[in-house]
Amino acid sequence: MKAGDLTSRGFLESLLKLTRFGNLVIIALAQYFTAGFLIAMHTLNDLKLFLLDFSTVSIAAGGYIINDYYDVKIDYINKPDRVVIGKSITRRYAILFHVVLSSIGILLGVYVSWRIGAVNVLSVFLLWLYSNNLKRLPFIGNLTVAFLTGLAIYIVDLFYRTDNSLVIIYALFAFFMTLIREVIKDMEDLKGDNTFGCKTLPIIWGIRKTKLFVYILVIVFAGIVILLNQLYRALPFKYHLIFLFIPLLWLIFRLIRADMKKDFKRLSIFCKVIMLLGILSMAFM
Repeated sequence: MKAGDLTSRGFLESLLKLTRFGNLVIIALAQYFTAGFLIAMHTLNDLKLFLLDFSTVSIAAGGYIINDYYDVKIDYINKPDRVVIGKSITRRYAILFHVVLSSIGILLGVYVSWRIGAVNVLSVFLLWLYSNNLKRLPFIGNLTVAFLTGLAIYIVDLFYRTDNSLVIIYALFAFFMTLIREVIKDMEDLKGDNTFGCKTLPIIWGIRKTKLFVYILVIVFAGIVILLNQLYRALPFKYHLIFLFIPLLWLIFRLIRADMKKDFKRLSIFCKVIMLLGILSMAFM
């Protein structure tokens, strides 16, 4: 193998790492599952659904890049093994990729629908504002990411304009699970965030009070799920038990005992597992 091939492969691997390829796959699957299982199976053959999905993934990838661009110094403390910008990808190229991916997302969104284009413009702006400022503020940054995650689900219904209550329910699910995960990630990143003057909940309240806040979020989340299920009869209770309540109980159990960075990292990953279970549960609709 030539040296150039090794360099190209290393650059591609770094780019996939920078854009969180695994997370992008989850976003793509979530939108296709939403369209196919919650709206109508024939939508899966719709070219505009593919373009909508691609635009969302492009904007998310650009968002991950700009977030790492602003967080290089913090990541050297919190996640030194994940730092790509300044090593295998220069800061100039990082900004270029962010602009290109975000522009692709906006242009494709406008082509699909002016509504989708408007949402994509808002998403790009919020992702930049989050990376530049909001993530360093208590709870506002968490809410922003959670809102954008829920929006990634709801935008499918916005395009097809079906006013499907199930899509709204799953968008709320994505919102709450992301909010819980973001607060847990703040506990994981406490050292680096505190070093560079961030004002996240764990820094302001401490770990103990932040954990209590997460417990309250989980209870509120579970209560809303039960209420919505009673109103819309969306799923038999056993599905909620298997796909949501048992995992949430396990999450709380592990969070009570968590006190080290690695513990919060595992819980953050487990939140992704719950998100995946939620997406898979769409198949039972």
